[in-house]
Amino acid sequence: MKARAKQAQPRRRFAVAPARAAAISLSLLWPAAAAAQGRTDENAVTQAEDAFGFSLGRETLGIYSAGNVRGFSPTSAGNVRIEGLYFDPSAFGLTSRVLRSTSVRIGLAEQGYPFISPTGVVDFRLRKPGARPATSLLLSTDSYGSATVEVDAAVPLTSHLSLGFGASSGETQFYDATDNVFRNQAVIARWQPSRAVEITAFWNGMSDYDDEVGPTYVTAGGALPPRFDFRRVRGPQWADFRSEADSAGLLVSAAPSSTWLLRAGLFRSVQDYLTSFTFLVLDVTPSAEGDRLVVADPRITNRSYSGEVRLTHLIREGPRLHSLNLSLWGRRRDQEFGGSQEADYGTANFVGRLDVPEPDFHFGPQTHDRVAQWNLGLAYEGRWRNVGALGISLWRADYRKRIAAPAEPVVESRSRPWLYNVILGANLTHALSVYAGAARGLEESGQAPVNAANRGEALPAIVTSQREAGLRLALTERLHLIAGLFDLKKPYFNFNAANSYEIAGSVENRGLEFSLSGPVSDRLSIAAGAYFLRPRVTGQSVAAAEGLLPVGLPSRFVQISADWRLPWLRGLSVDGRISHQGRVPATVDNKVFIPDRTLLGVGGRYRFNLAGRDLTLRVSVSNLTNVRSWSAVAPGTYNPIQGRFASAYLAADL
Repeated sequence: MKARAKQAQPRRRFAVAPARAAAISLSLLWPAAAAAQGRTDENAVTQAEDAFGFSLGRETLGIYSAGNVRGFSPTSAGNVRIEGLYFDPSAFGLTSRVLRSTSVRIGLAEQGYPFISPTGVVDFRLRKPGARPATSLLLSTDSYGSATVEVDAAVPLTSHLSLGFGASSGETQFYDATDNVFRNQAVIARWQPSRAVEITAFWNGMSDYDDEVGPTYVTAGGALPPRFDFRRVRGPQWADFRSEADSAGLLVSAAPSSTWLLRAGLFRSVQDYLTSFTFLVLDVTPSAEGDRLVVADPRITNRSYSGEVRLTHLIREGPRLHSLNLSLWGRRRDQEFGGSQEADYGTANFVGRLDVPEPDFHFGPQTHDRVAQWNLGLAYEGRWRNVGALGISLWRADYRKRIAAPAEPVVESRSRPWLYNVILGANLTHALSVYAGAARGLEESGQAPVNAANRGEALPAIVTSQREAGLRLALTERLHLIAGLFDLKKPYFNFNAANSYEIAGSVENRGLEFSLSGPVSDRLSIAAGAYFLRPRVTGQSVAAAEGLLPVGLPSRFVQISADWRLPWLRGLSVDGRISHQGRVPATVDNKVFIPDRTLLGVGGRYRFNLAGRDLTLRVSVSNLTNVRSWSAVAPGTYNPIQGRFASAYLAADL
């Protein structure tokens, strides 16, 4: 399965009566509950604040995502927030039944988010119920034959208490001809006993049934996989995923006065893989032959508990506003891996169904991995009207990792580094702001890939660093240009002689990034972004690869999205997207590259009213020219990209 605040806003916040200034400035630190919004108004292009990364409902745009910012993962870096508070999604995240939007925040947009490690912030916003009753229904399908129904509702019980409900169910037909049946459900409650207190609780769950395993291809030598009809490559009929997952949380915000704010969040997430398989096609040859290997895993349950308590004090000093944050946040994560069994079906032409009986798997003992991390920090943020802003965070991390492997002594490690982030912004003119920042962080590194000897193993924590600088230019009141430079350094993972995936050196990503977003006219909105990277691998243990490019990272990526509301029919708009990705190193020695590619997408939506109800019909086509290419999931390991794909949905706010 699978600075956003406008630069003019700080000036407007200070341009109010002194008696209201401190209270209004709390909105910088305490995200206000958005008014209840239905599904018919969801449009990522018109609602994105920049082009770095934004998801709204079923729509996603931007050059970055929760798993990839500037070539690295903000999720692994511990930079995920729910309504501004720390959350660890390593076991299971949030579904769209409880989640309204996701934003990737970098550069100036990180202001107001203290204690940030390198690679930016992923900010989740909840689908909070409002003060008015609302119900939304969405029906969707696509060219592969998928079908989904989604229902969301908000029910105000009193003037202070509202409940929200959500459910979705359907069957998904994937691009590689696999499929699954799923069910999602959620409930969220929002209680405001007074204007100074808000309590929000949520739960969301997911069930995944009959989720067929898709193939992953590993080539025999220095070449990409050959061209073949990958939709005809099918794993064994019995090799289906089956999983249950859920996440829950409680958020509390209380402002005893206009200068003090207490916020707290506690979150839990669990993913239980009842059955799990991997289908590898090894040593793929130009004639579409390969060794077909099925790996079965025992039942695996991953759990994560995380949360934060933050106390904020505001000091107003004429045109200056100071905020001090004292915060304690942490997590505990329990993961299992190992004990898997392999079934090797030999080398043959792999196009078609692998029709074999299910073996009687006898799983071995598992390795248990536990991580506990606490952080205590102090942060300062100062905003000076018409001058600029300064943010400084300093914190101490206490990281403990415990690995209990079968028939081996328990291995424990501990790290207690001092970490920091600093960002300085200056308003050179009413329209132009510049910024510079530096950060040092401690983060997880994900898991070893499926074709590694230590497959699924949680990789060790690493210390990372980042420097960045840039500018933000308001071309009009709502059309903004952002440009930045960055330099990130992290340890580099690679395969050793025993095919284990481990630290092999370091990688440095230097680059440029751009975003142009907002309405160009009353009818045309754009969200255009790009990054250009110069990554390099260094380190004594990778001397042979010194200066080479890291696997899986394109040197450039450009995406332009636009939405145009047609003048001759009210409610009708058309949209398009162009995405260009540079060539991607696919092997450690850089002898194989995935060629660059350009993908086109088009779509349209029609908003109309029927019997007093708002409806939206949305139709879109991605990869319009049916480009065929690959993505590199590990060195020499590939998955095909999705071909031409059409989708449609009808949303109604009832």
